[in-house]
Amino acid sequence: MQALTSVVLGAFVAYAASWYLGWVDGNFALLLFMASVVTGLYWLAERYYFLPGRVAAADRLQSADLQRRADLAKQGISQVDSSVAETRARILAQPWWLDWTAGLFPVIVSVFFLRSFIVEPFKIPSGSMIPTLLVGDLILVNKFHYGLRLPVLNAKITEGAKPQRGDVMVFRYPPRPSLDYIKRVVGLPGDTVAYINKRLTINGQVIETQSVPEFFDEDAMRYFKQFEEKLGDQPHRLLNDEDRPAFVPGNDRFAGADLCNYTVEGVTCKVPEGSYFMMGDNRDNSLDSRYWGFVPDQNIVGKAFFVWMNFGSLKRIGSFH
Repeated sequence: MQALTSVVLGAFVAYAASWYLGWVDGNFALLLFMASVVTGLYWLAERYYFLPGRVAAADRLQSADLQRRADLAKQGISQVDSSVAETRARILAQPWWLDWTAGLFPVIVSVFFLRSFIVEPFKIPSGSMIPTLLVGDLILVNKFHYGLRLPVLNAKITEGAKPQRGDVMVFRYPPRPSLDYIKRVVGLPGDTVAYINKRLTINGQVIETQSVPEFFDEDAMRYFKQFEEKLGDQPHRLLNDEDRPAFVPGNDRFAGADLCNYTVEGVTCKVPEGSYFMMGDNRDNSLDSRYWGFVPDQNIVGKAFFVWMNFGSLKRIGSFH
């Protein structure tokens, strides 16, 4: 079993290393699921086979020692220096290969259940959601708000709330589902969304914006025009870069591309049923639905709602809209 366990643990380490080095597209949900299954099998084997075997061996040792002491007592020898306590403890001790498998099962399965059905942490890697979310923000995503989904398969098993305009959502990036993206829901199924000359229009109604003080981007070391917009119940802020053109270079290879019309002024799209149109709050620096199309319902991961840490700025901690 030691050799088999070494191979199993080595396979997990090799997969993680290949993922880290970029040799494979890693899937943390799959990795955690497989770890839960493997450690669970070891936990069952430990509880119902290995541990009872060690206990029986320790009991046999204890019985043999008691018998020996009884035989010596019959011979008038009452003082016996040797003790089996340490040997018994060594027999009962869990070997390393069970420590690293069965011993980790409760922790691994708890993490798997928590991140699959309750809440999952993410780190913001880019500035597409500035000023709402900054690079380095560590956020929490509600995994049950839009309905519970089976881990790995992402198949919905319960109905939850429907995504609403203005929600900040994490989803699987349609061109490459192994990646998770985060954007704001702008268009719902059936909506006609237009972003023309950097003005957002939904179903023919212009979404009004209010100018607020400029935003200083510490990474770019420059100021950007900042506006306040209200798509849902809560207002949010967005950035516009006046040096960037309104033209959006569309990609005609995504599913539903025929529902979008690109011009030099921008893009207009009809959102298909069961899909959503997503945009970043950093409007001129966001790779979103304007470029790669719609997010189908089966790609939804959850609703982002809280920044739990930013090691560069603790004042970032808190909820957001």
